[in-house]
Amino acid sequence: MADPKGFLTTNRELPKRRPVDVRIKDWKEVYQEQEFSHLQKQAGRCMDCGIPFCHQGCPLGNLIPEWNELIWRGEKAEAIDRLHATNNFPEFTGRLCPAPCETACVVAINAEAVTIKQVELRTIEEAFLEKRVVPLIPDRLSGKTVAVIGSGPAGLAAAQQLTRAGHTVAVYERADKIGGLLRYGIPEFKMEKAIVDRRLYQMEQEGTRFRTGVEVGKDITGSALRNKYDAVVIAIGATNWRDLPIPGRDAKGVYQAMEYLPWGNKQALDELEGEPTINAKGKDVVILGGGDTGADCLGTAIRQGAKSVTQLEIMPRPSDERPSTQPWPTYPMIYRVSSAHEEAGERMYAVSTQEFVKDKDRNLKGLVLVETEFINGKFQPVSGSEKEIPADLVFLAMGFTGPEKSDLLTQLEVELDERGIIKRDGEYATSAEGVYVCGDAGRGQSLIVWAIAEGRSAAAAVDTYLSGHTQLPFPIEPTARPLMV
Repeated sequence: MADPKGFLTTNRELPKRRPVDVRIKDWKEVYQEQEFSHLQKQAGRCMDCGIPFCHQGCPLGNLIPEWNELIWRGEKAEAIDRLHATNNFPEFTGRLCPAPCETACVVAINAEAVTIKQVELRTIEEAFLEKRVVPLIPDRLSGKTVAVIGSGPAGLAAAQQLTRAGHTVAVYERADKIGGLLRYGIPEFKMEKAIVDRRLYQMEQEGTRFRTGVEVGKDITGSALRNKYDAVVIAIGATNWRDLPIPGRDAKGVYQAMEYLPWGNKQALDELEGEPTINAKGKDVVILGGGDTGADCLGTAIRQGAKSVTQLEIMPRPSDERPSTQPWPTYPMIYRVSSAHEEAGERMYAVSTQEFVKDKDRNLKGLVLVETEFINGKFQPVSGSEKEIPADLVFLAMGFTGPEKSDLLTQLEVELDERGIIKRDGEYATSAEGVYVCGDAGRGQSLIVWAIAEGRSAAAAVDTYLSGHTQLPFPIEPTARPLMV
C-alpha cells in the first residue's frame, strides 16, 4: 500500500479554484494546479483495503489502489500505464465524472474519501506533459472495416480500441468537429477543447479516420453504411431532450440547454464574428433543472454577463449528509455545490413551472411558479403558493429520453425497447446483423464513465464478431448498473 498511516495523518485536500471575480471574466478552467508533492500525500491516503469498493463504484474497473500507490512513490510512468490499462480518456473522466468511486471509497465510511478523481486527472496530465502519451499503432491490419456513428466518449472509446485491434475504423459525426457533447455540450470552463483535440491527434496517428459534417441517414444511408463496412457501431447518445409542454411554451426566449451551450463554447473559442445568437447578456435567466447541465448553463450565462440567474428544481433540497436510505457504498443524493454555483445565481427547490408568461409579441417576460410537495409518489402543488418571477431567457435542462428517432434507426433496421432506446443483447449486438450499440443510445442517459466503459466493451464484442476472438478487455455487461439508488 501507499502511506500506511496516510488516511489517519493527512486531511483530504483538493486543488483550489481560481477566485470567482477573476474566473468569471474568462472561459478558462476554474482549478489552479496543485503541487505534485501535495498530490502525492493525497494519493498516500489510499488504504489499499482488502476489498477495494472503489472498483465497484467505477464501471471501468480502474485499478485505483495501484496507481494511487505508484503516484505516492513518484513512479509516474508506471502509474499512467496502469491508468490507461482500463481508461482510454482519463483526462475526460478526471474533469467530468461525478466520481462514484469516491463515494464507494472505504475511507469514506467515517471520513472524507481519497481524492481519486484528482489523482487520476493529474496522472494523465503529467503523462502528457512528459510526452508519455504516444500513438499505439497496431502491428498489422486485419483487413476488416468498422463504421462508428457518433463521436462522443462512447464512440471514441470504441473507435480507439478497434483501431488498436487492427481494424480500419471510420468515425462519422454530423457536426463540424469531432467530440459530440464533449465539444458542444461541456463548457470551456469545465474542460478546454484543446484537451479533446490532443487526444484526437493521438487517435489520428494510430489510424482512426474521422468523417465530420456527415449525417448518417441523410448524407449516407444506414443501409449503404452496412454494405460498405464489415460492422457498424451506433454511439449517437441520448439526445432526444425532455420538453415542458405548458402554456406559453411558444414564447420567444425559451430554449433547450443544448440549443444554448454550443453558442457559449463558440463564444469562448472566438469562433463567432459577432454576438452569440442565444446570448444571456443583461437578461434575467431562469434554468429549469438542477443537474450538471443546468449548472453548465448557469456558468455560461454568468460569463456572458446575465443580469440575474435562477436555477429551479422540482425536487426538495437534498440533505448535506448521506441519507440513511442511501448507505455507503451507493452514490448518495446530497447537496452539492459546483464551481458555477459559487459564482452567482439563486437555487430554488420544490417548485414547478406552471406557465411561461409572454407579451403580445410572444416575447418571454416571466414564469409562473408553484411550490410542490411529494405525496403518494406524485408532486402535488401547494395551494396558494403561486408566484411570478421575471425571465427574459429560459433554458430547459431536464434531461434526455433516448436517441433521436431518425431515418438512421429505420435504415439500420434496429429495434427499440419500451423506453425508446436501442435494443441489444448481452454482447452489445442489436437486432440487425453486424450492428452494435454502446453508450447512452443503448443504455439511456448516463455518465461519461459508463459511456467509455460501454465503448470499450462493445469494441471487444465487435472484435470477436470480426475475428472470432479478442484480446480486448470487456469491462461491463450491458445490463450492469452502478452503485446508485
